[in-house]
Amino acid sequence: MEVSRAVNQNNSGVVVEKQYSPLKEFWKNWRRQKTAFWASFFILLLIIIAIIGPYIAPFDPYKPNYDAMLQGPSKEHIAGTDEYGRDIFSRLLFGARISLSVSFLSVFLGAIVGTVLGLISGYFGGWLDRLIMRSSDVLFAFPDILLAIAIVAILGPGLMNVIIAVSIFGVPSFARLVRGATLEAKEAVFVEAAKSMGASHLRIMFQHILPETLGSLIVFVSMRIGTAILAASSLSFLGLGANPETPDWGAMLSLGRDYLGTSSHVVLMPGIAIFLTVLAFNIVGDGLRDVLDPKTKSE
Repeated sequence: MEVSRAVNQNNSGVVVEKQYSPLKEFWKNWRRQKTAFWASFFILLLIIIAIIGPYIAPFDPYKPNYDAMLQGPSKEHIAGTDEYGRDIFSRLLFGARISLSVSFLSVFLGAIVGTVLGLISGYFGGWLDRLIMRSSDVLFAFPDILLAIAIVAILGPGLMNVIIAVSIFGVPSFARLVRGATLEAKEAVFVEAAKSMGASHLRIMFQHILPETLGSLIVFVSMRIGTAILAASSLSFLGLGANPETPDWGAMLSLGRDYLGTSSHVVLMPGIAIFLTVLAFNIVGDGLRDVLDPKTKSE
């Protein structure tokens, strides 16, 4: 980690050397983003729940209880039960792991592929740039969810195919973002110096140019996770994602829609979980943009 040093003189005339690190500076600025700061704690809590949820769930999320069907929230079932008498709170705990895993994997896969394509496109230019960007334009021509539905329809339903579909429609966005940053960074003096010293193209792209795009990438990843959660839940709602018996938030919405008029809690509870999670990631993304985006900081 790079550490910058500032030399000050105290009242006694003794020279004191202070050390500042990027991590400390980020933490200092991040604490000023009050809303995003608390939203990040909510996300951290959600990740912890996703890890330990199956071990703290009060009931088996798969086991039906026909004596407790469609019961409202109570002391025994704090989020109520579904049409099979299964505890909704336990299913939400299990579903947190599934929903977060699908969204994280799909976003990170899309980010990796899109980043590599964006670096190649921006750095080499020419026919490679035109090929990658025109392919991205073709994918941009389709609405994200429509493209995901088409891909899952071709590959078949299932969580793994949902991950592939959501990652594919995220690739062009990452490619265009990284391409723009690469076009700007490759004209910098330190890149020209690396070229004059005989550095390879791979070394220049991944060691000199890529670090310049990390701030924008982190911000965009945090925002895309919310979009991925919505997309994965939508596919499960349409029956193209998780198996209906799986405690996935989107599948829970799909099963509960028939009881919206009589037992609204069946739909309300997973709906609130999706809403709060997506909102938290979007708020964190806005906060990270304010802290990490150099254009925002300069303003």
